[in-house]
Amino acid sequence: MKLCVRLLLLAFIALPFVLSFTDPGRVFARAEDPIEDDVIDDEEEGQVTGGEVEAGEEEEGGEEVDKKQGSNDIDVTILFTNPQGPGTELPAGKLVEFLMGVYNSGDREFVIDTGEASFRYPMDFNYYIQNFTVVPYNKVVKPQQEATVMYSFYPAEVFAGRPLGLQINLAYHDADGEDFVEAIFNSTVNIVEIDEGLEVETFFLYVFLLAFSVLLLVVGHTVLTSLGITVGKKGGSKKQHQNSIEIGTNNKHGVDYDWLPDQLKVELKKKEIQAAAAAANGSAKKGQTTAPPNKGSVASNSPRTPATRHSARLRKT
Repeated sequence: MKLCVRLLLLAFIALPFVLSFTDPGRVFARAEDPIEDDVIDDEEEGQVTGGEVEAGEEEEGGEEVDKKQGSNDIDVTILFTNPQGPGTELPAGKLVEFLMGVYNSGDREFVIDTGEASFRYPMDFNYYIQNFTVVPYNKVVKPQQEATVMYSFYPAEVFAGRPLGLQINLAYHDADGEDFVEAIFNSTVNIVEIDEGLEVETFFLYVFLLAFSVLLLVVGHTVLTSLGITVGKKGGSKKQHQNSIEIGTNNKHGVDYDWLPDQLKVELKKKEIQAAAAAANGSAKKGQTTAPPNKGSVASNSPRTPATRHSARLRKT
């Protein structure tokens, strides 16, 4: 049984090391080198995307110039619903949702065309790092009315722990066909990593500590048990030897009187002495009563001589 327990503990201890050597990429899922490579690739893609956007702007020419930054009749607001707050911290790899409110304070209709968001390089917003989907709305906002649209995206996990520039644009046009593009949100945000569940490294660390603790308990129990058995055998032999000596010399009946009070011991000793004396007196009296018949029997059995006959006659007279 002890051998099986020890083998099981050794298997628990050796399991993390075996897995780390056989498949290190699966055990240590967040190695630094692959993350850095992915980040570099994304930055390069972002730079290329930025270049393409700049090239597209140059090719389109006057079409981008015609789009104004915003209309004086439109008031826009933004509200982050997931996660709730000002939007300065966004979770990596998790859904981010926000609402965009549009209020038409003019006397003409406006149509909300599209909404888009992108991550920019925080030091220079002209460089794109990650582009998100352009969502079409085509929603009409009548004069003195308000409309709300929703947008959502997933920040890449490789950006965890890094500050990025987030720009959210809303495109709309008026009844005359004039286009407007307004930046609702344009600020630097932090991409944070959300710790959910038990990580692989932490799990194997707890398993290793548990196995080591159990191993220490088993070893300690074995050592203490062996020492206790040895001491018990030695103490038992000594006690048995002492008891045998005491019983053989002090008590002929084999009864241990050490636990009795001293007064009771004295009374018991007196009773034993009295019993011994009574037994001695009884044996002496028994010897005296049985002696004459023995003499008579001897005299009767022995042949009578003339002298004995004469003495017998004298006794009768």
